[in-house]
Amino acid sequence: MGDLDKLRAEIDSIDRDILDAFERRTAVSRRIGNVKRAGGMETFDASREEAIFEKIRKISGFESRPYTEDLYREIIRLSKIHQNKPAFGVLGRSLPHTYSPEIHNLLDTSYTYSVIEREPDELDELFSGKVFKGFNVTIPYKKEAAARCDVLDEAAKECGSVNTVVFGNDGKTYGYNTDYFGFIYMVRRKGIEVEGKNVLVLGTGGAAAAVRYALKTLKAGSVMSCGRSSEINYENVYDLAANAQIIVNTTPVGMYPDVNKRLLDLSRFPMLEACCDLIYNPSRTRFLQDAEDLGLKICGGLSMLVAQAYKASRFFTGDIEGAENIGFEKNETIEQVIRTMKLKMRNITFIGMPGCGKTTMAKRISAITGRKLVDLDYAYRDKFGMTSAEAISGLGEDAFRDNECEVAAEVLPRSGLVISCGGGIVTRPENKFYVRCNSYVIYLERPLETLSDHNRPVSIQHGVEKLFSQRKDKYETWCDYRLTLDTYPDKQSYIDNGPLEAMKLLEKIENDA
Repeated sequence: MGDLDKLRAEIDSIDRDILDAFERRTAVSRRIGNVKRAGGMETFDASREEAIFEKIRKISGFESRPYTEDLYREIIRLSKIHQNKPAFGVLGRSLPHTYSPEIHNLLDTSYTYSVIEREPDELDELFSGKVFKGFNVTIPYKKEAAARCDVLDEAAKECGSVNTVVFGNDGKTYGYNTDYFGFIYMVRRKGIEVEGKNVLVLGTGGAAAAVRYALKTLKAGSVMSCGRSSEINYENVYDLAANAQIIVNTTPVGMYPDVNKRLLDLSRFPMLEACCDLIYNPSRTRFLQDAEDLGLKICGGLSMLVAQAYKASRFFTGDIEGAENIGFEKNETIEQVIRTMKLKMRNITFIGMPGCGKTTMAKRISAITGRKLVDLDYAYRDKFGMTSAEAISGLGEDAFRDNECEVAAEVLPRSGLVISCGGGIVTRPENKFYVRCNSYVIYLERPLETLSDHNRPVSIQHGVEKLFSQRKDKYETWCDYRLTLDTYPDKQSYIDNGPLEAMKLLEKIENDA
């Protein structure tokens, strides 16, 4: 069975490569379709298709040659379907980290959806409607989009801000605001009661306008706006908005990759009950973690992003009545996409005592899930040119911990990884934010007598029992889940069975999401 397992693992690796290549080819097919539409060309080119078949007959390998033409006929058939779908997208000036294309392709496969990055002087061509049937709009073009539309829905008129544009068959450009719907969905699913409450909105842009409209719809008691040059600003906000019960962040402060930023000291708002952040990457922003530490209700921006996208998708498909009649109660389509995206975006991050098997576990989970593995000890070596043990022995533990914080700040805010943290990551309080900002944090717990101190100078110096007594509370309070493996005392039984226990936990995480 050993040889068979190795061959199956090789097949799994090849399949991932094939899927990656097919994804890239499909994306290029979409772009070709857009270029042809822009030039008024037909998407089907018979001579090009025959040239492809002729080429693959010559270059295919001897073992695959009997099947290659059949394979490519199917690939080309699917490419033509993809090219001919109506094209939509998300418009912004710079969108390197947006998840909107993936969300829309989960919501509806009847159209294609991509990133549309444009400078202000490139908007005229885009609004001609030659290539795209419509698009969502984000920073900094929401108010500009409203000015360019012929027909606005009530929310867009009230906000002066459009996040969904559709080019109608009648030659008119229609503008909608679905952000307000997404915000209401977000706060309701988290049980945050707005009616009669004093709400402070951070930011004054298009998203803030939609939030203010939503708060009006929800019958908020008062709505205060805070901006850098507004009547209420970040110097006087603690005096002029001291009665805030809910604070909503609509600014990009704290968004990946500049995650370690905050606008306010939340502890200075004595009546505060809840905080909402429109940012969805990272999933637990500095703003939300500050609120969480104060025991407040919180909600992050992913559910708003998905909910507004769902409503926008109905406008894209021409289901105007359906879009206008969507209620604010939980919607299973929206909820399923939220679960899928949460699992994709968040890391699976292991913390626990030195020698408990975090790296071994992370390697196996990486192999099973296809996620990239990052061991923070190896990342430390790559950045500073020495192993953790060498750094502790040569530089001293304090200097090592300073450097380890740098590595944590670089790696942990990223998305979709399997991460193994060093056992002492919890010794620096500032690491808590990074560990938790974009991860499902799993505390890997094993009996102390099974832990090795080999090549671990801190464990040798202080002893495993003392280290555990110092760190136990932090492991338990930083984690989202505990994985206790006390029935596999020897290394081999742990290697054989530990990942099975981890996969059961991952199933639970998926259900919880």
